[in-house]
Amino acid sequence: MKKEIIAQINAAVQAVANKNVNHFYFVACGGSQAFMMPAQFMFDREIEIPASIYTSNEFVHMEPKALNENSVVITCSHSGNTPETVKATEVAREKGAVTIALSHLVDSPLWKAAEYPIFYDWGKESDTSDLNKAVLYSLIFKILNTVKPDEKYVKGLEALDHLQEATEKVRAQYADFATEWGKSYKREKLLYTMGSGACYGECYSYAICLMMEMQWINASCIHSGEYFHGPFEITDFDVPFIIVKGTGSTRYLDERAYNFCKKYSDRIALIDVEDFDWCGIDESVREYYAPLLAGAVLRAMADAIAYERGHDLGVRRYMWRMEY
Repeated sequence: MKKEIIAQINAAVQAVANKNVNHFYFVACGGSQAFMMPAQFMFDREIEIPASIYTSNEFVHMEPKALNENSVVITCSHSGNTPETVKATEVAREKGAVTIALSHLVDSPLWKAAEYPIFYDWGKESDTSDLNKAVLYSLIFKILNTVKPDEKYVKGLEALDHLQEATEKVRAQYADFATEWGKSYKREKLLYTMGSGACYGECYSYAICLMMEMQWINASCIHSGEYFHGPFEITDFDVPFIIVKGTGSTRYLDERAYNFCKKYSDRIALIDVEDFDWCGIDESVREYYAPLLAGAVLRAMADAIAYERGHDLGVRRYMWRMEY
């Protein structure tokens, strides 16, 4: 990881250490919000301090009652220009909260709004340790180890050294799977994703960003724990599902949903993280690293279907093209 990124993360962590923190908030929009869902899940699992996640505009307009000078608000926007997230950061800072913002663009409006901005790199040539998810995980595990020191969080930080290798192996393992999926599903009009726990954010992001935003394919994300409380009624032999079976505390939810779904649907693409080569990532933190590796598979699937449909992932009808 680049020295300047480490320095920015350490400054933010020190600011958290200097506070008697009573609440953590994760605030962003779209894919940036989804990318922080595992972090909120980790905080709920590991520490007693409450942690909430909000879409930015709701955070601004409803303004949580507990938001105050002992809060920590972590925001994210890739471009650093998302108006709702910039405003949310400004609102939090006005309340005296510690404001930490992740962005790819230095000196963006979000960068200037936050007290502790953190840069992350982007692009195929970038080292995995400098990308957004690795930077977020470095920040999160360091905060956890500050709030409640534990060897487990040290293992979480050490896992970052194995992330590049693990990601490359997972991509290779699922390369043919992704290619064939793209060919088979290129004409689907509707796709469902399903997952839970730390992996839910990746399933959510795949549906609303990679499919709806970037492919204009109708898609919906179903939480595995909610599948039997309404959604399972749409299950049929020709209804397509992408199911991510995570590992750890919520795997039972995914297995239960998958075991039912496979009885009635012939169109299931299963990603089982327990089949991955973890390349030295300690078992104690695999539950938390599962979404990073499953996300690599989902991205390969998105690339494959985009290629088959001749619809580049960068094409938009409305986003960035007009006022909204």
